[in-house]
Amino acid sequence: MHLSHLRLRDFRNYARLDVGFDQGFHVLLGNNAQGKTNILESIYLMATLRSFRGVGGAQMIRHQQKGYFIGATVVTDVEHDVKIYWSSSERKIGLNGDPVRRLSDYIGTLRAVVFCSEDLQLVKGTARIRRRFIDLLLSQTQPGYLETLQRYTRAVRSRNAVLKRPKIDPAVLDSFSKEVVELGNQLIDARKKLVPKISPLVRLAYRRISNDAEELHMEYKSSVKDDFSSELAASAERERRYKSTVVGPHRDELDLQLDERAAAKFGSEGQKRSLVVALKMAQAEYLTGVLGVPPVLLIDDVMGELDVNRRAGLLPLLERSHHAMGQVFMTCTEENWPRELSRDLNKWEVNSGSLRAI
Repeated sequence: MHLSHLRLRDFRNYARLDVGFDQGFHVLLGNNAQGKTNILESIYLMATLRSFRGVGGAQMIRHQQKGYFIGATVVTDVEHDVKIYWSSSERKIGLNGDPVRRLSDYIGTLRAVVFCSEDLQLVKGTARIRRRFIDLLLSQTQPGYLETLQRYTRAVRSRNAVLKRPKIDPAVLDSFSKEVVELGNQLIDARKKLVPKISPLVRLAYRRISNDAEELHMEYKSSVKDDFSSELAASAERERRYKSTVVGPHRDELDLQLDERAAAKFGSEGQKRSLVVALKMAQAEYLTGVLGVPPVLLIDDVMGELDVNRRAGLLPLLERSHHAMGQVFMTCTEENWPRELSRDLNKWEVNSGSLRAI
């Protein structure tokens, strides 16, 4: 899988960009605020329909323009033509000339894993960010998961709307409760099966990066302890107080511990950074194992932030992607790009929203 062509119109600081990419390793070089990260963001947006910077569509439109356009050719065993347009009044996704009606029909067209400074929130941020990490993996590897997740989210939202009414209709609430339980159990089951599969990959990656400094433990903790239906009914008093559904997979947690202590609370900044890189390495390894081909790797200035040991721990993943004919995009400045990567590189100069092959 690789991105063979990228087209941008009014995306961030790119008025117009048309560029072709080969398989292999691409280094985007340039000073800060020239548009290096914007290239990675556009690729990740195509893969997940989200920005890894955690911003909405309006913030990705070039100054004083109405909307942005991203187009691409993605090569797997066949070529796929992708078109995305976003404005405040119109949002369109096209795949091979046809409009995309359901996101589940699109997700997986391009698979990408990003390494960026925002990833620290995987450890330091809320449980929602860690749930999203699991859900993305499942959406990319398990048919039907994304649709189940979307239906569950809508059912919880509808149920919460009923709970917020001055007078609650028991029959309506019960109807939404049954839907929430049915869909929620499917999500919990899928997540519980996934975590034991990726946990050994995370532990191995962390050992490589940290030099066996600490023991990592990773566990999926569901807010549902036994029977979802019974526990939902038992939470009725709390629900009336908070006017929302207080039990279910939307409240679950991915627990991360180093030497049996919560990583978020007790880990050093270096340990947290190592753990984040390990999680992302495991994500890439898992996708490769399940799907047979490596995802596109997007590395945003991370190498410059890592010490020698952590950088060395990440290199084997890049080497494996290289040997599997994968594709890697890395942003750097001239001062901090890793000299260890002296293999065949495609070097690009990024300057004020333009891209030039070096």
